[in-house]
Amino acid sequence: MIHYPDGTPYKEPKTKQTYTKKGTEANRGMSLEDDINKSNEYYRENDICLITKRPTPINVVKVDYSKGARITDAYFEKESTTDYNGVYKGRYIDFETKNTKSKTSFPFANIPEHQIDHLTRVLRHGGIAFFIIEFQSLDEVYLIDASLIIERYNSRERKSLSYQEIKEKGLIIERSYNPPLKYIDAVNKLYFAE
Repeated sequence: MIHYPDGTPYKEPKTKQTYTKKGTEANRGMSLEDDINKSNEYYRENDICLITKRPTPINVVKVDYSKGARITDAYFEKESTTDYNGVYKGRYIDFETKNTKSKTSFPFANIPEHQIDHLTRVLRHGGIAFFIIEFQSLDEVYLIDASLIIERYNSRERKSLSYQEIKEKGLIIERSYNPPLKYIDAVNKLYFAE
């Protein structure tokens, strides 16, 4: 069992669920994170950018060596920040991936406050910060600038961001064979368009 430093047990977030792509049996069960990881591998191999998955800091307390090395007790050293970070065209990039089964909105309950704080700091220091949000039931993935979500999250006027606003203010990410999610195309349009 993995625990946070205060002793509370860690529960896997419900936002990281698998999805089924419509019309293709070969890709059933792939998660959004898997698609991002494969896209990052493609971008790295083709020297387009260097974006990596940020590891979650875990402190191992007990290991069972009777059947190979198996962690039996551990805790998180601190709260993780966001899922991915790296560099593209000389700029620091930091982003979080989220998904929802809702067809009408993305609930802010899916975003811990420490992630909002972290992305706010990234923006303050001149980095590029965004969210990649998947609407599972619609089979659509969007890139949304973090400043929009941070503004709405902090205003506390609503508990979610509507699908319509995400569709209007975000950029849809095209799916392809390789890379599975062409999110760098959306980054180019939003942050590097001339």
